[in-house]
Amino acid sequence: MCNGINGDCNPRDGAVAKEARQNLRERAEQLLQATTATDREGRKLLHELSVYQIELEMQNEELRRAQEEIEASLTRYRELFELVPVGYLILDKGMIKEANLTAAELLRTPRVALAQRPLSQFIASEHQDLYYLCCQRPFDSCQTRSIELQMVRPGGDRFWALLSGLPAPGEETCAPGCRITLTDISERKLAEEQQRIAAVAFESREGMLVTDTNGHILRVNRAFTQVTGYSPEEAVGRTPALLHSGRHDPAFYRAMWEAIRREGHWEGQIWNRRKGGEIYLEWLSISAVRDPAGGVSHYLAAFSDISEPRAAERKMLELAFYDPLTGLPNRRLLLDRLQQSVVSAERNGQYGALLLLDLDRFKTLNDSLGHPAGDQILIETARRLSGALRDTDTAARIGGDEYVVVLEDLGPEEIAAAASAEAIAEKLRAALEPPFGLNGESRHISACVGITLFCSRGQGMESLLQQAELAIYQAKEAGRDCVRFYCASMQEAVDARAALEIGLRRALVKDELLLFYQPQVDGDGRLTGAEALLRWQPAGQGMVSPAAFIPAAEENGLIIPIGRWVLETACRRLALWGKDPATRDLQLAVNISARQFHQTDFVAQVRGALDQSGADPSRLKLELTESLVVRDMNLVIQTMRELRNIGVGFSMDDFGTGYSSLAYLKRLPLDQLKIDQSFVRGIPEDPDDCAIAQAVIALGRSLRLHVIAEGVETEDQRVFLTQQGCTAFQGYLFGRPGLPDVIETMARSRNLFPLSSHEVSHGQTL
Repeated sequence: MCNGINGDCNPRDGAVAKEARQNLRERAEQLLQATTATDREGRKLLHELSVYQIELEMQNEELRRAQEEIEASLTRYRELFELVPVGYLILDKGMIKEANLTAAELLRTPRVALAQRPLSQFIASEHQDLYYLCCQRPFDSCQTRSIELQMVRPGGDRFWALLSGLPAPGEETCAPGCRITLTDISERKLAEEQQRIAAVAFESREGMLVTDTNGHILRVNRAFTQVTGYSPEEAVGRTPALLHSGRHDPAFYRAMWEAIRREGHWEGQIWNRRKGGEIYLEWLSISAVRDPAGGVSHYLAAFSDISEPRAAERKMLELAFYDPLTGLPNRRLLLDRLQQSVVSAERNGQYGALLLLDLDRFKTLNDSLGHPAGDQILIETARRLSGALRDTDTAARIGGDEYVVVLEDLGPEEIAAAASAEAIAEKLRAALEPPFGLNGESRHISACVGITLFCSRGQGMESLLQQAELAIYQAKEAGRDCVRFYCASMQEAVDARAALEIGLRRALVKDELLLFYQPQVDGDGRLTGAEALLRWQPAGQGMVSPAAFIPAAEENGLIIPIGRWVLETACRRLALWGKDPATRDLQLAVNISARQFHQTDFVAQVRGALDQSGADPSRLKLELTESLVVRDMNLVIQTMRELRNIGVGFSMDDFGTGYSSLAYLKRLPLDQLKIDQSFVRGIPEDPDDCAIAQAVIALGRSLRLHVIAEGVETEDQRVFLTQQGCTAFQGYLFGRPGLPDVIETMARSRNLFPLSSHEVSHGQTL
């Protein structure tokens, strides 16, 4: 070995060290190689991990984009399902499972209410078989099956619909699934009907031509060619000037077109020339055809050759005996045919009938839609009535919207004849049920029918018409859209009603009206006021029952001046009572009719009556009926509040006999509820009347309203009502209605109705 001090070195030792260094170098190289290999594997693994992470992120991005596309697709589907202008329904075994907004709107039913309802409920009864063919029977293929039918909305409104059915994916019938599309085609059906009607009318015996607004001929009918000699090919594209005869100067045509522009129509005689040069006289009618916007789109001309004496005579007869609008017999011809029918009925021993038909609310439609639409209603009504009658029957238009039908040979038995006449009347009403197409809208028209029978010449023609008018009046009273018969008792009632009306008008002028007063007392028997009750005593006669003349006054409008007189008279009496210490604290209740209350100046009427009399408004109480307040609730409340602001009070009269809804009762500024005497009458024997009285009293207490019972006639009634908490009474037990001095005498006698020692009040023993 080497000596580190002196530098000596053993050779053997050097070899060993060299070997050791070599071994160390080799081991280091091995370790370096191993480390290098490990690094390569690590880098490879890291690279693979990076690639995998990138691929994973790409897959996640693709999944996210796919999810967004699915959600967008679902949104588009939902928007399409909800907003498509076609009704869409999904059925499950015939029941509606899902409906879009359009379907709900078409059926006029909320979607919530549609769920689990059978679609068949909305199908018209006469089209149920068509619905079955469309959707209920098995599908032969996946092709859509469509059918046109009528559907019925809640309330009875009908519309034409195109119903298309397709089985749900994978199904062959609507059980379990079926998809339905629903399209309203009412306008198209109406247009088709009008086109059919127009086509039939166009091919009439009269010559017809249609021009545009520039006067160019667009279409002619066969009668045009027969009269003028010009074929359609020769006439279309030219103007009516090709027919000019030269006999009329320009001023004639200017006047004609001025009338058409002003009135939309012109009719009269005119000379024209045929193709062969022959001049002839024709009766010409020109009408302007208007579009939905009201502008003129076409002109329609109809004419007939009256150059021959027979043709002229026929035209004159038509003008004299037929309605120019509908072509039906007019009043003159009707009376002639009715006379013949009456003579025939007497000769053959067969009953006949006269039917008077009046369209419901025609004037409103005519004013709102315009006179052309009104004319269209009248023409279509005439067509439908004529189509529903037998060949032996006669239909006529006697003016306005009134049509008359004469029926013959109804049989020798009166009851059977009446039944036959009624059946025909119902058939006529049914003929009017399909909607009328007016200005692009669908409108329903109904009618009242009055019927009177005849069998002898003892019945005059005008008398029969009057009887039918009386019957139709009763039909309107019954709520319109119905049939009524005339009878002798009806005539007597009408005569009596007419006499009553004349008497009422005289009563206002001759001071034949009176106010009676019936006392009202509190629970302790003290007089608190009175109700003013109207009476009528014609000169030299007894009293007329209010039940007889008040309904008549309501009907003919006399209730308005009568009501004003009652209000003014009551306020004058209240003012007089206010000057007497014995009566100054009394309240006076006055009944107000619905027609009077809904007058626009009613508040001014009340103010005027109070101001002119000097009466204390806080002592005046107006009694209203339930039927009055349910009409235009907001206006009623506003009127009541205006009067409350000046001190006037309100009582609900006859509570419980009408609509009796808490929804309106809690909104009204009332002071008092009045239990109707019809409920008081059965107390305490009738448990139903007792229960109703208890309920009204409890309701009044909960709403912090005073409760008064009217018609109290027995002590038992008063005791029962007092026990239930009733605080005021009115009836024969306390006094009958009388002149004002009766009330004044009672007021001065103070405690007129002492309570018995055994009585109870407000549920407590006295």
